[in-house]
Amino acid sequence: MPNWTLTYDDFNPAEEPLRESLCALGNGYFCTRGAAEWTTGGGDVHYPGTYLSGGYNRRVTEISGRPVENEDLVNMPNWLLMTFRIEGGPWFDLDKVEVQHYRQELNVESGILRRTIRFKDAEGRETSFVSRRMVNMDKPHLAGIEWTMMAKNWTGKMEVRSALDGRVSNLGVKRYRDLEPQHLEPLSMGTVGEDGIVIEVQTNGSRIQVAEGARTRVFRNGDEVEVERTTHQEECYIYQDLTFTVKESVPLRIEKAVSFYTSRDRGIYEAAIDARTAITRAGTFSEMLRGHILRWEQLWRRSDIELEQEVRTQLILRVHIFHLLQSVSRNTVDLDVGVPARGLHGEAYRGHIFWDELYIFPFLNFRVPEITHSLLLYRYRRLDEARMLAQEHGYRGAMFPWQSGANGREETQTMHLNPTSGHWLPDKSHNQRHVSAAIAFNVWQYYETTGNRGFMSIYGTEMLLEIARFWASIGHYNPDRDRYEVHGVMGPDEFHEEYPGTTEVGLKNNAYTNVMVSWIMGVALQALDELLDYRRQELRETLQLTDEEISLWADMSHKMFIPFHGDGIISQFEGYEDLKELDWDGYCEKYGDIHRLDRILEAEGDSANNYKLSKQADTLMLFYLFSHEGLRNIFANLGYPLDEDMIGRNIEYYEARTSHGSTLSNIVHAAISARYDRDKSWQMFCQALESDIYDIQGGTTKEGIHLGAMAGTVDLVQRGYMGVEIRDGVLFFDPLLPQKLNGLSFNMRYRGMWLDVRLTDDKLIISPRPGGPDMVRIGVRDKVYYLKSGYRREFPL
Repeated sequence: MPNWTLTYDDFNPAEEPLRESLCALGNGYFCTRGAAEWTTGGGDVHYPGTYLSGGYNRRVTEISGRPVENEDLVNMPNWLLMTFRIEGGPWFDLDKVEVQHYRQELNVESGILRRTIRFKDAEGRETSFVSRRMVNMDKPHLAGIEWTMMAKNWTGKMEVRSALDGRVSNLGVKRYRDLEPQHLEPLSMGTVGEDGIVIEVQTNGSRIQVAEGARTRVFRNGDEVEVERTTHQEECYIYQDLTFTVKESVPLRIEKAVSFYTSRDRGIYEAAIDARTAITRAGTFSEMLRGHILRWEQLWRRSDIELEQEVRTQLILRVHIFHLLQSVSRNTVDLDVGVPARGLHGEAYRGHIFWDELYIFPFLNFRVPEITHSLLLYRYRRLDEARMLAQEHGYRGAMFPWQSGANGREETQTMHLNPTSGHWLPDKSHNQRHVSAAIAFNVWQYYETTGNRGFMSIYGTEMLLEIARFWASIGHYNPDRDRYEVHGVMGPDEFHEEYPGTTEVGLKNNAYTNVMVSWIMGVALQALDELLDYRRQELRETLQLTDEEISLWADMSHKMFIPFHGDGIISQFEGYEDLKELDWDGYCEKYGDIHRLDRILEAEGDSANNYKLSKQADTLMLFYLFSHEGLRNIFANLGYPLDEDMIGRNIEYYEARTSHGSTLSNIVHAAISARYDRDKSWQMFCQALESDIYDIQGGTTKEGIHLGAMAGTVDLVQRGYMGVEIRDGVLFFDPLLPQKLNGLSFNMRYRGMWLDVRLTDDKLIISPRPGGPDMVRIGVRDKVYYLKSGYRREFPL
């Protein structure tokens, strides 16, 4: 299955941390890295982390003589631990045996991680075994491991150790290791019948109780084997040793069924009690696997994107979809959680939620909008915290934090480490107020895709109004320009925090931010207008929304200031044109990898603030989020020209000044190049696809995948190459395939109607499935059509 299986044909210790991230298994409730069962977290090779969606805890660390509190996604007890030894010899260690065969396979179609190993030990005994693992997508509180072992040339005693280890810490990111890593404290341990064990711990700040149960059994020829079993307990660590006879050439199956419950769960009595109950009721590995595989089959029917001819690209695209669907799934819908930027695959960014939803939601909106709905409610439930954050900074409305975790407070650290220089520096990234603009955009895109007026009535419109109120309060009117301005912010670029030689906080008139403010004011007023009269009155009363505010928002939608310089170049921010040009060739020659120019320049005693450069797309984000027609309408509404030539010049100008220090950057540049340079777009798309597979940023993927970049590659196919966009209640298609692709196809749900969409080199075929609404409006290029349920349409291109 070359299009469905990520395969490694050797054991390479240097690559293990990366492979453990890429081979992680999850179900939207919890996720476990792809470390082998016999490994522990010691050293720099293996890190078998397990992470609970929403499982945060705070600890205080003294940094530079002052206490600093950090909130982390907690590494939960390690349920993987299984190892073995033969005839009382040493416990299995891949480094201490002669490996005759090794193969590791992640099957993303079925969500199964498989290892096949054949080895010879120091006594000349040859043994083969196959390990299969799954984190159950059907039953989110269950997981399982199956070993099939065969002695090739020996008969004798084997001892298997199966453990639950609560002694784990958060040590997965080297630059965080100076921070307090211990988040768990023991509560209880014990046995479950004769073949099960259970451990219960709790986070030492947030007091989340976590219980894991494990049942380990041995089978031969389908029958359970009687084993000699002993149970042992150490502090926060419990294990069973199983001893039995292995016969030459007779396979044995060893199964470990695992349960995982927490005090955050609904529909339970108590975590440890329910973990015990679940482990006694769990079936065999094969029985659990049936429901798990069926659930993945159903997910893929909704979510697959098929590319013609490109086998390698097809595989990686499916790997990306797989990691998205196991980070947030239907099991996430009932949870009060956001989507971490690095998935549930590691401890980078301490598991926080940023603006990456902007890249993640478009795929979900068209396939499992129930997930998007749930993730937007995570933001809504923290609306009061966003209001308080705005108030603390002297603003009104809702100012969402750049980094969010448990309760929506600002989790951006006050200090961050530059690993290039070793310096701890003030972290000013909390000034990226554009995260609130991203949330507003996500709300409106969800509504445009689903038509869910109930969501807008109860939740969505209130969020839009409070975000608009925030922008109205942070903005100010400049009578000399007869324009509104926003000062003191950072744009998506992240390299520029302030002006050179000043102590002034932030930047003036970031173009991306100001355009988004204009757009937000318009959609906030539209959302308010679309409410039923009684609900509009209720919201206005509740929010004390005055006619004067509404009038101000309408004025701001037409009069935001956008800075320009040169030949129609939109200035990234006011004063950008006064910065120095960087010697790009010189820095490439000197350092090779210059993705993180900010770190390089700081280590030299310089600053990225001094130069015309970008870590990632900033101004160009506008061309990513909006179609050319949509963006021209926004600029026309503001009284600024924006023609095709200007768009091309802006793309060329900023591409030459971008280091692509974020995995998101290639996504944006590939998308905006799709209409101008198809070969370049495809090249950047492939770079984005490979960014985590090959860890092109030099060691960051091992700390957790880049979920926004993975989801962004998928969205790039549907939005960039299929040209999908919603305008004025019409689902538009404006396809333009890269030359490397002969066609693509996918399914999507638009306002309740499922559409099977197929693109060839000369036609677009859209087949609405029966059921759902009778009719929707679609557009192909510039023409609008009514599409009836059950009637297939072909459009020549």
